[in-house]
Amino acid sequence: MNENRGILRNTNPITNHSYLIVILLFVCIIVLQGCASVPKNGDLETDPVDPHEKINRASYDFTDKVDRTVFVPIVNAYIDYVPNAAQRSIGNFYDNLSYPNVMLNSFLQGKVKQGASDTLRFFVNSTVGMLGLFDMASHMGLQKNDEDFGQTLGVWGVDPGSYLFIPLVGPSSERDVTNIPVGIFTNVLFYAGLAVGSYFAAPLTILGAIDKRARLVGAMRIRDEAAIDPYLFVREASMQQREFLVHDGRLPLDLYDSEPFQDNPFEKDGKKKK
Repeated sequence: MNENRGILRNTNPITNHSYLIVILLFVCIIVLQGCASVPKNGDLETDPVDPHEKINRASYDFTDKVDRTVFVPIVNAYIDYVPNAAQRSIGNFYDNLSYPNVMLNSFLQGKVKQGASDTLRFFVNSTVGMLGLFDMASHMGLQKNDEDFGQTLGVWGVDPGSYLFIPLVGPSSERDVTNIPVGIFTNVLFYAGLAVGSYFAAPLTILGAIDKRARLVGAMRIRDEAAIDPYLFVREASMQQREFLVHDGRLPLDLYDSEPFQDNPFEKDGKKKK
């Protein structure tokens, strides 16, 4: 069986998803410290970062139930029975389909040289790489980058705003949610569906969702085994990951003094810090 699946594929040291595991482990320590002192009645002051926590938790619980009921069995079968090489090619294919979003936002962030490299990478993988099934661009020294419109707004100085958990989509924010429509309209699969029809796009979309969920197996295992409060764990990890991406891994020092980078979001008496 392919038990090692779920480790994300990326050779770029900034966008290599191994950093996500480090962030998750770091957040785990914070959550363990904070949740140990949470009052049993859960009567905490409203968190300015997550003022919609009640709705977000309901969305999280609903999504988690659907995930465990529908996706987990399918993903487990996918990991167990689809060869690693095939999984890698499938992942490469979907990464390439969505790569125009990276190209666009590299230019929007003023990274002209990176944008040109991203454009060449997309062209190489779409042609020599057989529609992206093979990541030939990486072998040519064209590294894979991770940019989106939420990051672009962050680079432009837009604050993330309130935390949001989108049902069946996952963690986001008032700023980052804008990437959903941008991501759709810059995805090649969207236009392929318009040209050929939903009978072609629908199964590819489903397979893409399975591939995306399979990449999160390692992170979800850490969440399930280490988090006292899975919702809080996911929230803090996702917020820190987004700031990491916005700043290309070079976080400003003053950011560590603000939410969500405080050592312990709870006072000793269990009340939330103001």
